[in-house]
Amino acid sequence: MRLAPMSERPARASIDAIDRRIIDALQGGFPLVERPYLAVAESLGIGEDDLLARLDRMLASRVLTRFGPMFQVERMGGRFVLAALAVPEDRFDAVAEQVNALPEVAHNYRREHCLNMWFVLATETADGIGAAIERIEHETGLAVRAFPKEREYFVDMRLSVRQGHDA
Repeated sequence: MRLAPMSERPARASIDAIDRRIIDALQGGFPLVERPYLAVAESLGIGEDDLLARLDRMLASRVLTRFGPMFQVERMGGRFVLAALAVPEDRFDAVAEQVNALPEVAHNYRREHCLNMWFVLATETADGIGAAIERIEHETGLAVRAFPKEREYFVDMRLSVRQGHDA
C-alpha cells in the first residue's frame, strides 16, 4: 500500500454483492489458464468485461489497495527488508512522495512512533537493498533503519466481505 497524503485519499466507497463475491473468489487462487479473468468471470456468472471494470473501479476507489501475486523474492535471488525513517512532521508528505517514487518500495505506513514512516524494500538482487537505502538517504537526508527478516512465518489470511457492510 502506498502512503498518500490525507488530502489525496478518496472518500469511503461502497461495494455490492457481486463485488463481495469477486473479492471472496480472488483470495488464495487465480487460474493459470490462457484467459484467467474469463475463467473467474464465468465462475461468478458475470462477463469478463464486467469483472475487469469492477476490479478497476475497486482499485481506483481504494476498496482494493493491491491486486497481484505474492512472491517469495529470496527464492528468486532477491531480497526484502522492513525499513523505517524518523521523518520531521513538516516534511512527512514530501518524504512519503520521495520514498514512494522508488520502484523498490512495496508498502509504506505512517506510525505513531519516533520512527514514524515504515516501508518494505524489495529488490531483484540481494545487494539492491543497500543501493535503495543509499538512494533514500541521499534524496531525503534521513537515516534509514533496516530490519532484515530473522525468521519467516506464513499466515494464510483471508478477508470475509459480508452482506450489509460497506467497504
